[in-house]
Amino acid sequence: MVPFIDLKRRYALYKQEIDDVIGRVLKSGWFILGKELEMFEAKFAEYVGARYTVGLNSGTDAIFLALKALGIEHGDEIITVANTATPTVSAIRMAGAVPVFVDIDKEDFTINPELIEKKITLKTRVILPVHLYGYPANMERITEIAQKEKLKVLEDAAQAQGAAYKNKMVGTMGDIGCFSFYPTKNLGAFGDAGAIATNSKEAADAVRQLRNYGEVSKYNNEREGVNSRLDEIQAAILHWGLDKLDAWNEKRKVLAMLYLSELEGLPLILPPHSDKDHDVVWHLFVVRSERRDALKDYLKNRGIETAIHYPKPIFEQTAYKFLCESGNGLPVTTKVMADILSLPLYPEMRQEEVLEVCAAIKSFYSRK
Repeated sequence: MVPFIDLKRRYALYKQEIDDVIGRVLKSGWFILGKELEMFEAKFAEYVGARYTVGLNSGTDAIFLALKALGIEHGDEIITVANTATPTVSAIRMAGAVPVFVDIDKEDFTINPELIEKKITLKTRVILPVHLYGYPANMERITEIAQKEKLKVLEDAAQAQGAAYKNKMVGTMGDIGCFSFYPTKNLGAFGDAGAIATNSKEAADAVRQLRNYGEVSKYNNEREGVNSRLDEIQAAILHWGLDKLDAWNEKRKVLAMLYLSELEGLPLILPPHSDKDHDVVWHLFVVRSERRDALKDYLKNRGIETAIHYPKPIFEQTAYKFLCESGNGLPVTTKVMADILSLPLYPEMRQEEVLEVCAAIKSFYSRK
């Protein structure tokens, strides 16, 4: 059996360290909005190179509250992509806004900047690129368009902790960057967790208020808010993990390079790797195959778990068909999502497991 991901391995590897971190919080008797959160926020801000970070209870709320902090109102339009996790769009809808989809680049699957301006209307307020699978979007072109059109930029960096574009960390090139620390992420908590990063004190203060019922001090609510606080245990786990993030990302890279080497020459489209502009962190290793479903079934029968991120565009989800988009307008998105397959990759994965996956894929394509 080769699991797609095995989170038990991390705990087994770092059991004493993790137990000590959690025990420290339990002994403190303080579980919400305390020193652990303050330490993590300061350390994460330093890591990504932002003036401020604000811990939240999920990446979904990071996008939702960032949009609220930017003043987004009902009916405003947010330009984004359809080949993303549902939370990207559900957060837009939570803010009362309308997602407007732009097609993607066929090489890296991120938003195609050259198609953005065609979708801008008088209602457009924000461009929301997704740094998909750990690969940074073209932030230089995106911010150029935003400045020209007087729009805000909100980065969905949920899958890209540690990734960089032209030596700048993702999540710091727009007005606000949004991060998820869901357990499977490059920097994962042991439950739901998220954060925003920004260089704007006004935006940071707004999100801090919004995450705690709109309070500026106890029982003093200046705006309508929600409960979206990053608890002390998760903050402590993230603070601990942040010291290891670069090493974990390096392990992901080693495994990804092994995949690329072993799968070269097969009738697969392999994912792009880092270049002078893009520092990739390999949140997922996603290949494209014209025989995706048959390959997935073959690997499953060999005891190898795979996944599809994501099986269909957002506008084809039953909940979002009212958006009335058509695959005809997003041909690259539609084609790519019919072909993609995510192979197992995580820091605790063993190299022999990667070789086993590759051997099975080679066996699949060698059949007549």
